[in-house]
Amino acid sequence: MTQALKDSAIFSSSGDLLADRRYELARAYRGDGDIAAAIGLLEQAVELQPGFVSAWFDLGDLREAAGERDGAIAAFEQALACDPSDRHGAGLRLRLLNIGGHAMSADYVRSVFDQYASRFDEALAVLSYSAPELLRREIEDFFRERNRPLQFGTMLDLGCGTGLSGAPFRPIVEWMEGVDLSPNMIERARRKNIYDRLEARDLTEALDRHLNADARFNLILAADVFVYCADLTLITSLVAHLLADDGLFAFTVETHPDGGVVLGPKLRYAHGEAHVRQAIEAAGLKANVLKVVSTRNEADIPVPGLLVVAGHA
Repeated sequence: MTQALKDSAIFSSSGDLLADRRYELARAYRGDGDIAAAIGLLEQAVELQPGFVSAWFDLGDLREAAGERDGAIAAFEQALACDPSDRHGAGLRLRLLNIGGHAMSADYVRSVFDQYASRFDEALAVLSYSAPELLRREIEDFFRERNRPLQFGTMLDLGCGTGLSGAPFRPIVEWMEGVDLSPNMIERARRKNIYDRLEARDLTEALDRHLNADARFNLILAADVFVYCADLTLITSLVAHLLADDGLFAFTVETHPDGGVVLGPKLRYAHGEAHVRQAIEAAGLKANVLKVVSTRNEADIPVPGLLVVAGHA
């Protein structure tokens, strides 16, 4: 488990003081590097309280770190059984262990970012996060090459987070809406007074609501949001129906050398160029810009990504 995941770990009390105490001691032993002792304490915790989802999840994580693959699988399966909404992300860990599991749950993403919201901006600054600025620059170039004024009537910011993605576009957008799964992230964005409207909702649900309202947007933005989405086909199709005739869909993804979608060790999806192109074409859109970029660093190494600006023509 990465340090970032440890720091954002989700804890749900078992309701049993003895079991919770063993969980706390296990985390302390883990911090000291005594994995065997931590595993023993977590096994005691789940014996006391078989429905203790946080202990099952941490037990799976520690068993995997200790090379106990079968034991890790069993623990993650128990965590998923205890919490089918999968706020801890046990299903993702099962996918990484190559035994199936399910797609990234909305509850998991919401839980992580609700806890992450208060330090989100500072954390991304450390990672040299630059997706919003790169998207703004590419769109500026797109308009300049076509001798079009850089101004949008309406914009929808998918996965707007705390507003980092909306800020560079506010001066060139008349009406800006933002949507994000995490209510805490939305609250942070609201304090910045960037958006005309904000909504805490699943992305596909938000897109479907706008379609039912027959809404249209001149710009739909998704800055580093699709690292939490596997197949881009559905969401790209929904976006295409919401785009005005001359509208643009601009987004970034992390990528990898092959063509499909992979779930990496950071529990973020990376999309191959072939999958991105296929999703765009299936939606009836054209990729006016598709270029290799890096929007953030990991251990001071640029993470490979793609930047796309697509439209109806």
